[in-house]
Amino acid sequence: MRESTHSVEHVKYLRSLRQNAVLVRVTQLLLLVGFFGLWEISARYGWINAFIFSQPSKIWVATVRLATEGNLWMHLGWTVGETVLGFTVGTLAGIILAIMLWWSKFFSKVLDPYIVVLNSVPKVALGPIFVVWLGTTITAVIAMAISISIIVTIMMMHTGFQEVDPNQIKLVRTFGASKGQVLRKVVIPASVPTMIAALKVNVGLSLVGTIVGEFLASKAGLGYLIVYGGQVFNMSLVMASVLLLLVVSVILYYAVNFLEDRAVHGGS
Repeated sequence: MRESTHSVEHVKYLRSLRQNAVLVRVTQLLLLVGFFGLWEISARYGWINAFIFSQPSKIWVATVRLATEGNLWMHLGWTVGETVLGFTVGTLAGIILAIMLWWSKFFSKVLDPYIVVLNSVPKVALGPIFVVWLGTTITAVIAMAISISIIVTIMMMHTGFQEVDPNQIKLVRTFGASKGQVLRKVVIPASVPTMIAALKVNVGLSLVGTIVGEFLASKAGLGYLIVYGGQVFNMSLVMASVLLLLVVSVILYYAVNFLEDRAVHGGS
């Protein structure tokens, strides 16, 4: 009798969780629809200046025009490709450099103030330098994305390595493990959550770096469309590009979440 009571309560609890999840999703959808609906109505009735703020219907027309002209996927492809490349190179290079700093305490102490200074420098200021050094090419855009993500990765991963339980390290060393084995068997596995957190931070930072690079040096991409739309006072094109950028950022973030689920939870 007691078991059946617990079973009924458990079923009710699971049902309440599902209902709450559905309620959250529905509320999110209503907020989104309400925002765009209010935006459209405000523009149509003159509550806001439609020339400056545009409106969803015009943004949709601008997006469809980009698609029919064959430019939509080209610009999306440039931005996504540059972001993924900058994100991958910046993250991998940052992890490797963090490992090197963990490996040598001497170089870690020597380089620590320089890393702090580089992290405090606004990376946007490096954009014109990359343009001068590398020209108005895709290389300058990718360099911008890498410069933003690499320092953050170094700092996060190095901190994560240092916070690994020292007792675990002492334990494997008592069994004669080398420094490389300590790194592979203890430090890196224990730092997987930090690595995933770095990925989540970097995917957004790399996208920021890509857009800034496209502002300065690109002839394609969503950043280029935003600048071009602003120059010709086509705010519908600007808003369409910004909304597409939001979609790209959400997709990239959930891609990292999927990677986290596969790496940490085994896809279960």
